[in-house]
Amino acid sequence: DPYCEALLKQLQDAGIRSKYDDREIYNPGWKYNHWEQKGVPLRIEVGPRDIDQKAARVVVRYNGDKMDLPIDGLAATLKTKLDEIQTAMFTKAKETRDSHLVKVTEWKDFVPNLEKNNLVMTPWCGGEHQDWENWVKDKSKAESLEARGEEGEDERAATSVAAKTLCIPFDQPELPEGTMCIASGMKATCWVLWGRSY
Repeated sequence: DPYCEALLKQLQDAGIRSKYDDREIYNPGWKYNHWEQKGVPLRIEVGPRDIDQKAARVVVRYNGDKMDLPIDGLAATLKTKLDEIQTAMFTKAKETRDSHLVKVTEWKDFVPNLEKNNLVMTPWCGGEHQDWENWVKDKSKAESLEARGEEGEDERAATSVAAKTLCIPFDQPELPEGTMCIASGMKATCWVLWGRSY
């Protein structure tokens, strides 16, 4: 369709990576689902009424917003919209992460916070103590399975509930003098972030 081809060219000339799905063997619903599963952030729909009105419907993947926009200047509008989507998604992800980030200084609070799907920041004796990291993995797995009533599960089928170190954050919170490592009881040298791999 020349209308869609012109729209595609406008978007590509503006540096927006675009694909015109003109396959006729699939219905629109199948195509919408196909591109949504691929993670395409914006879908542009064009029908006979849109062509008459020199417009297009734009659907935002992450929140389902639908907008009917004129074709003139659509590329510039979509560039702005893509920036807004990036900002909104990043802000939402950061807020979600921050709401699940907890500081723990005693072992008794460690596994219960992991069970709440939190990232747990704890005082740590340093990255050179691999044996204590393994201790935390084993102990957290055993306590989590016990809390879930799954301690008798076959090792090959057990849920991955062991904690693992994610990183030693660059921005370290203040570590009060005399703070002890959550695992070894040795003097802590930094904070470390723990989580689970799924």
